[in-house]
Formats: sequence, structure tokens, C-alpha cells
Amino acid sequence: MEFTGGGRLEVRITSADVGKRVSVRYVTDSAAAGEKFTDAVGVLTSWDNSVLLITRKSGDSVRIAESTLVAGKIAPAAPARRRGPSATFPELARATARAWLPVESEALGEWTLRASDGFTRRANSVLPLGDPGLPVADALTHVRAWYEARKLPAYIQTATGAEGTQELLCAALDRHGWRREVSAEVRIAALAPIGDLDADVSAVRLSRTVDDSWLRRYQRFGEPGPAVRSVLTSGPSVWFASVPGTGEVPAAIGRCVVDGRWAGFMAVEVDPEQRRRGLATSVMTALARQALDEGASAAWLQVEADNDGARALYDGMGFAPHHHYHHYRWAEA
Repeated sequence: MEFTGGGRLEVRITSADVGKRVSVRYVTDSAAAGEKFTDAVGVLTSWDNSVLLITRKSGDSVRIAESTLVAGKIAPAAPARRRGPSATFPELARATARAWLPVESEALGEWTLRASDGFTRRANSVLPLGDPGLPVADALTHVRAWYEARKLPAYIQTATGAEGTQELLCAALDRHGWRREVSAEVRIAALAPIGDLDADVSAVRLSRTVDDSWLRRYQRFGEPGPAVRSVLTSGPSVWFASVPGTGEVPAAIGRCVVDGRWAGFMAVEVDPEQRRRGLATSVMTALARQALDEGASAAWLQVEADNDGARALYDGMGFAPHHHYHHYRWAEA
């Protein structure tokens, strides 16, 4: 990382640069043995009381005392993707939201409040794609009251790590007492290579409806209520895949929502005793071929950062991270 200007280190950022992507070097006791400095790259989300807050792509933040800075500059935007589809954050955020529609929703300016009887955070959280039409503190008060009236915890879904994401909102939520509870990656890929995979799809069954057998393999709820079926069957063009197993529980399942050029993959699950047999690949390939027949050309999915097995599978299919998303929960006193 190059900071020098005319042969010397310079701090070329100020508090006026809040909201911009920056690179800084600072003195820290946590530097590697024998080193004096640590570097940080991310969005400058605040500079108050002589302390900088920088939010990295992953959503993690680092606080840096102004007195420890030895260099700093505005960082160039992340390089353009070299493979796969191009996508802006707003386009992708709206496509992912349409694939997991809530039972109930209400607009607050350009924010959308979503509720589905507690089934998944995505369907029971605020999607804040713009201005709420109120000061943030007032908007958050409204959000808390809305979820309290439904006897649900208050969640807000945010994103970091791409142009136009919500690092500043994440910092504001932290200041107002909200705490990040879970994070995941949104990944994208070209769809055709997935459909071209050498996978055995002969046993994969595709259906427009979700049946009791499919639900027995799905692991995200207890007894399936109306909200579960409502969310799972929502979206522009929804397909369910299953591979028969022993008894009444499929060996593998998956879900795909086709929406214009996008195909979103969700709920890909395999019987633990039948993993590493290519069943997840077969499910993904069959769904991809169906989406290609409907005119889609790009794919997206969401994967938790600690799911190493799934990450390795998706790496092999050409999926690359686009941004990270996070759920912040109101930390009640």
C-alpha cells in the first residue's frame, strides 16, 4: 500500500471525508511482531472526538485514535469484476428481496418494514434502500414500535462492501443501540456455466409447489405454519427441486426464483449422510437449466461466512462475493 507523497508519509484525509472509502496507516500495539504500523481499508463512517471509525468490506469496524495516524488517503473504488455478471447493489438488493417476500409489509419512506410471524430474519426485518423520510432516530423509534406491536424482535437488514452500500447506516445503528447479530455474503455468478456442469440431474424433480416431503428436509423452522409456505412460494417464478431419499424425506432439496435476468438459489440442503455425492450440484444444475430456459443469465445466492463446505461448492461453480449483508437487532435494555 503506497502512501508517500514527495518521499514522505502524509495524512491526506479529514473529517470532511466521512462516507468515502479510505486507506490509513496507524501505530498500534496489535501490529505483527517487529512491525510498527497497521493498515486499514474501508469506509470512513465517523470522525468524532479525535477517533476515526472505519468499516471494512466485511462489516467489521476498527476505531483509530487520530493521534496514532501516520498516513491516510482516499482509496480508489474496488476494481471492476473480471468475471461473471455486473450488478449494482440496489439492483441486486431488490432482486433478493423479491425472492423472499414477507407476509406483511409497510413503507416508511424508502424503507420497507417486513413481517412474517417470525419465519427468518430476512422476512422479518427492515429493508432500508434509501431515505426513511424521517431523521434516523425517529425512524428507528417507529421501527421498534412497529415490531413490538407484532410481538417480534426488531431487525434491520444492511449491507457493506460494494458501491452504494450502507456503512454509514451500520455505524448509526451501532450508535443508537442496535447490535449486529448475523452476517452473510451475497455472491453472484454467470448462470450458463452452472447449467453446463457435468452433473446427474436424472433424479432431480422440479415442482412449482412445495409439498410436505420437501418441508421435512428444510431445516429452518419447527412446525410449518402459513407464513412458512407463504414466504417460500413467493416470488416472480418459483421452482422447488428435490432428490428422493429413503422414506418420506428427500435426500436433497433446493429452491430457485427466476426474476428477469436473475436466478436466485436458496434452501439447498442435503441429508448429512449423503453429502459429498454431488447431490447439491445436481440440484443446482437442474434449477439453473430451468432458469436458463426462462431467459435468466445471472445467478445469486447467500451464504453464511462460516459455512466452509457451501463456500467451497460455490467457489467451484464460479460464484464470487458481491457484498456482505447483516442483520442488526435492537438491543433492548
